[in-house]
Amino acid sequence: MKLNARIQTAQKPDHRSPIVLIHGLFGSLDNLGVLARSLVENHTVLQVDMRNHGLSPRSDSMSWRDMAGDILDTMDAYHLSHATLIGHSMGGKAAMTVTALAPQRVDALVAIDIAPVDYDVRRHDEIFSAIRAVSDRGAATRHQAAAIMRDFVGEEGVIQFLLKSFVDGEWRFNVPVLWDNYRQIVGWEEVPAWPHPALFICGGQSPYVQPRYRPAIIAQFPRAQAHVIAGAGHWVHAEKPDAVLRAIQRFLNERRETD
Repeated sequence: MKLNARIQTAQKPDHRSPIVLIHGLFGSLDNLGVLARSLVENHTVLQVDMRNHGLSPRSDSMSWRDMAGDILDTMDAYHLSHATLIGHSMGGKAAMTVTALAPQRVDALVAIDIAPVDYDVRRHDEIFSAIRAVSDRGAATRHQAAAIMRDFVGEEGVIQFLLKSFVDGEWRFNVPVLWDNYRQIVGWEEVPAWPHPALFICGGQSPYVQPRYRPAIIAQFPRAQAHVIAGAGHWVHAEKPDAVLRAIQRFLNERRETD
């Protein structure tokens, strides 16, 4: 499936690896825009709306293999034979799965606050309730939607993040399919060991990447490095964008020096 996407050509092209930015659950291609604005100086950058999100096609499936296949199909559509994949949360797991489907097409991997594990926990039920309430009550503006959502979600930053996908009184993600597939989205299908550079960026206050997940990370990504950003939660790239960018740039520069 070809995804809705935005591509920007490197401002200073010097044959560096193209970058694909992949958002997380309830997101859109704009969510990693703060990273794109910096990385495009030296890299061609492709931002995508994942299936059932944004303006991308809808589907009943949210399997990891299907989502990874979408990334590859979209790379093909933009004539990218290989790329560095940077994904947040759900997008990070999709990027990890690409290493199983087409290992030779991934130059490097950056997973932002996600581990290759089955979480077996529901963290988004309040968000689903808030989203449904906005639709059920017929909110037409973001202001109206925000007022409704505050009855369900206590973090204003989360509300504003979600509202980026509320356009003309409609949600730009497929709520029923995301609900029906939620167990699969928080789950995981182990991938073969991918022996190439991988960076795991973790929010110091986030529960998503914990020391007990280290064996699973190393088993699947034996060259993994970890970078913890203090004072940040799950949306670490939004809370501490400069710190995330420094970690990514250092990782990419180190890789380039060793190639």
